[in-house]
Amino acid sequence: MARHIVGLSGGKDSTALALRLAEIEPKDYEYICNATGNELPEMVAHWAKLEDMLGAEIKPVRYHTDLFGLIEEQKMLPNFRSRFCTRMLKIEPTIAYFQTLPDDTVLHVGLRADEEIRKGIFGEDMLIKFDMRDWGWKECDVWQYLDQRGVTIPARTDCGVCPYQRLEEWFALWRDHPDQYAAGEEIEERHGHTFRSPQRDTWPASLKELRKEFERGRPLRKTSRATTCRVCSL
Repeated sequence: MARHIVGLSGGKDSTALALRLAEIEPKDYEYICNATGNELPEMVAHWAKLEDMLGAEIKPVRYHTDLFGLIEEQKMLPNFRSRFCTRMLKIEPTIAYFQTLPDDTVLHVGLRADEEIRKGIFGEDMLIKFDMRDWGWKECDVWQYLDQRGVTIPARTDCGVCPYQRLEEWFALWRDHPDQYAAGEEIEERHGHTFRSPQRDTWPASLKELRKEFERGRPLRKTSRATTCRVCSL
């Protein structure tokens, strides 16, 4: 009998996929995640809640070290030009894990019907099933389903020091998780580079100088990340 693996990052799409599959196509699913060691406490708690809801363990499929250990190995910080962290901490460990499994193992991936399949991410020999595309689920369907199940997705499901996050997310990290922010500062100073691009905006690139701006109360431009689909709100 084929083994069925659900890739559960903890974001809205993979969360909805895992819960819905367990409802309508019950199988002995195996749930995996790619923990980087730089997740915020809210994300760790979210994975724990999902384990309770699914009645199953979420197995970490990891690189041999965490994000900061990888940075030391590579002698550089990830940035928008070099996103080696995603490849080495998430994609490659998943492919390596699948190489230890039977050939008929199926990986269920939370890719919606309104998203394009990203070529080159998955191994050529992996059997991939995009269930939400088969269901015709778009972003609004995902948010509606999560609301029905009473599931709230953490504000950050990526690494605490992800270079792709917005300025207000760096502010939230400094405000809510000063220890994580300080760790980011320290590793920037040690390597002499920054997670943020100097050309991104008018704010300082380094976390140390950015913190000084936060401390003196420099106002942020008001933006927000949608937690519901705009279509559903009309």
